[in-house]
Amino acid sequence: MKELIVEADTKNLEQVIDFINRELEFRQCSDKIKYEIDIAVEEIYVNIANYAYSPEIGDARIRCEIEEQPLQIVIQFLDNGRPYNPLQRTDPDINLCLEERQVGGLGIYLVKQSMTSVNYEYRGGKNILTIRKELDSN
Repeated sequence: MKELIVEADTKNLEQVIDFINRELEFRQCSDKIKYEIDIAVEEIYVNIANYAYSPEIGDARIRCEIEEQPLQIVIQFLDNGRPYNPLQRTDPDINLCLEERQVGGLGIYLVKQSMTSVNYEYRGGKNILTIRKELDSN
């Protein structure tokens, strides 16, 4: 796995997205898939930057690899911030009108809907969120 370590700050979001997109550069996946991956990476990274260490700042470690069978990208987000499993959050009721919806939760819901799989574990004092997205556009 290739790895990028950055200070968990939103100012580093572009660097994180560029790191992921470099891995996708030579893969023939659709613009739609690239867009879905970019949105998921942004959602997860910004949540780490805003909440994992608040009010302090710590590091975020992003790992990325391409697997061949099936052709998919695997991205891991690791931080030493306070333990938090975003997958335990109740999915928002998207059938309600905006005024009736509770604030929060829509971003991780979209990540879960757009990725092939999303997994969380807390191990060795680290939050580890792993997303997978199949790259075959068929």
